[in-house]
Amino acid sequence: MQPRNMSMSGVVDLAAVKAAQEAKAKAEQTRAEAARQGGAGAVSPADLVIDVDEAGFERDVLQRSAEVPVVIDFWAEWCQPCKQLSPVLERLAVEYNGRFLLAKIDVDANQMLMQQFGVQGIPAVFAVVAGQALPLFQGAAGEAQIRQTLDQLVEVAEQRFGLTGLTVDADAAPDADQPVAAEPVGPYDALLEAAVQALDAGDFGGAVQAYKNVLADDPGNSEAKLGLAQAELLHRVGGMDPQQVRKDAAERPKDPEAQIAAADLDLVGGHVEDAFGRLIDTVARTAGDDRDAVRLRLLELFEVVGPEDPRVAAARRALARALF
Repeated sequence: MQPRNMSMSGVVDLAAVKAAQEAKAKAEQTRAEAARQGGAGAVSPADLVIDVDEAGFERDVLQRSAEVPVVIDFWAEWCQPCKQLSPVLERLAVEYNGRFLLAKIDVDANQMLMQQFGVQGIPAVFAVVAGQALPLFQGAAGEAQIRQTLDQLVEVAEQRFGLTGLTVDADAAPDADQPVAAEPVGPYDALLEAAVQALDAGDFGGAVQAYKNVLADDPGNSEAKLGLAQAELLHRVGGMDPQQVRKDAAERPKDPEAQIAAADLDLVGGHVEDAFGRLIDTVARTAGDDRDAVRLRLLELFEVVGPEDPRVAAARRALARALF
């Protein structure tokens, strides 16, 4: 659950002194040019989040990283944890007001970039500073941990490379004095919003309860069912010692509880097929109540990933073969 800490000492190793000096000079040149043009280099808040593909990667990421740290969000439409993480990153990109640029890369459409960065599972978040790639974290993470990582990144970019970020045109933001038409509010919107806010704050227990409150009145609410499955997974994993869980699973391959816990970690880390395969193998090795417990957890993980994901369909077929 915890994001991998960036190796700040590694930044100096990755970016040679010459690269740092060139990046700093380029940043100063860019700021001076923008000043000469009367602020022509300013961007709107909407420009702080961009979609990037392989064709535009050099221009939109590598070249821009000489002006501002570029945070890369590797995601996919079928990835349910991505749908929790991406909105947080997008909101923080605007809140940080140009201190970093968020580049979103759809891994299904950009397999080469995924391979070049060595992405093993999604969501995965990297940064590029002065042309140098840095891993930030993989899998789900709470907002507090994300902020801490971003603060480190911004500090290193400024101190080591002289990158002070982009100038944001405040006039391009919505006018706070202008009334905004209220969107229609559904009967459970407040509860669902409370659940999302709890997830963003890392309060997974609170999110579980908020989703249960919705389902108590509306058992068929698909958004609440999906959210509950995700929140319960994050809540379970939040109290684990990953190293011990992995050790137990390796030493006790026939222990349902050990394999269930390891499968939860697999899924949160973005290793969907590993999670499914682990539990299907355990179903094949067990019987009775143990088998039923493993099967039910696998069905819960199907809910987290989403029924439209092709890996869920494949795993359902494999589960049927293991059961019958």
